Amino acid sequence: MNTKTKELTPVISQFVIKAPVSEVLPLGNGLINDTYIVSLEGFETPCYVLQRINHDVFQDVELLQHNIEVVTNHIRQKLIDRHESDIERKVLHFLETNDGKTYYFDGQSYWRLMVYIADTITYNEVTPEYAGYTGTAFGKFESMLSDVTETIGESIPNFHNMSFRLKQLREAIDADVASRVSGVQSLVDNLLTRAEWMCQTEQLFADGSLKKRICHCDTKVNNMLFDKDGNVLCIIDLDTVMPGFIGSDVGDFLRTAANTGDEDDCNLDHVNLDMEIFKPFVRGYISAATFLSDLEISLIPFAACLFPYMQAVRFLTDFLNGDVYYKIQYPEHNLVRAKAQTKLWESAESNYSAMEAYIAEIRK
Repeated sequence: MNTKTKELTPVISQFVIKAPVSEVLPLGNGLINDTYIVSLEGFETPCYVLQRINHDVFQDVELLQHNIEVVTNHIRQKLIDRHESDIERKVLHFLETNDGKTYYFDGQSYWRLMVYIADTITYNEVTPEYAGYTGTAFGKFESMLSDVTETIGESIPNFHNMSFRLKQLREAIDADVASRVSGVQSLVDNLLTRAEWMCQTEQLFADGSLKKRICHCDTKVNNMLFDKDGNVLCIIDLDTVMPGFIGSDVGDFLRTAANTGDEDDCNLDHVNLDMEIFKPFVRGYISAATFLSDLEISLIPFAACLFPYMQAVRFLTDFLNGDVYYKIQYPEHNLVRAKAQTKLWESAESNYSAMEAYIAEIRK
């Protein structure tokens, strides 16, 4: 019995499992939670995935798991109502503990156990083809959740709140704890010139024009499971599912996947919005997200601008605060990141009319 098996079997035994544990091994290289694959005696393939929830990031675990339970139960019922086959491979299933919860606290750490979905593939490379799959899959995901009546909360408060991120930036400028503001004043000024415009979704929500929806908020191609035939099975990594604006899912994907350069590219000539990724993603998303209002669709180009802008603000804030949040590999890493994200935002703005024209074309 390996060390992890001996160490984690008492945790797994707190859940209602179908056989004794035979082996526990590390799985993947996730940045947030620690993840393990669990095998049981008498079964040839692994049965469960065990995760230690990062309590520093997700401070309200009960709310986090409540969100996930609401979402997975609602999707499962939708699949049942549609008489779909192979439902357990199309939605995550979390096991309950002996006292009926979907998480266990051992006195130091929070744990959860979910059914392992075998014979699946994930992809990291984003091609136009997979951008289309991603748009369709997340559009369907949001559509299935568009009629949820039960209340869910913010697993990370103010995660995509632009007004909050600008408040943090202004506080960092005023404090100037690392004495760096004078050296980046032109970048500060550039970002603040667009501050009011970048807060328009919060303003539209405040006046009642825009709704909050249940969004995934971490829209990436590797957060989908595919079967061996290349079909999307289900959306995974549900920790960030929470109320938000649909721009969160659109903008977050485009910021990472439709960047022709790297997030921290030193050569800004490399950084532009890739319209060949934008087009299939948006086409798939709009076709599947049948609940969208005309206003929400009209804000898709704005979302493509907002998210690199928001990330530039966050990187610059951390740089001004002395690099206390993001891990850096050299002294000006956060500044380089902020400049690269600023270039991506500016590229998105220069493509605004082209994005609007494409959306008008596919809606005909």
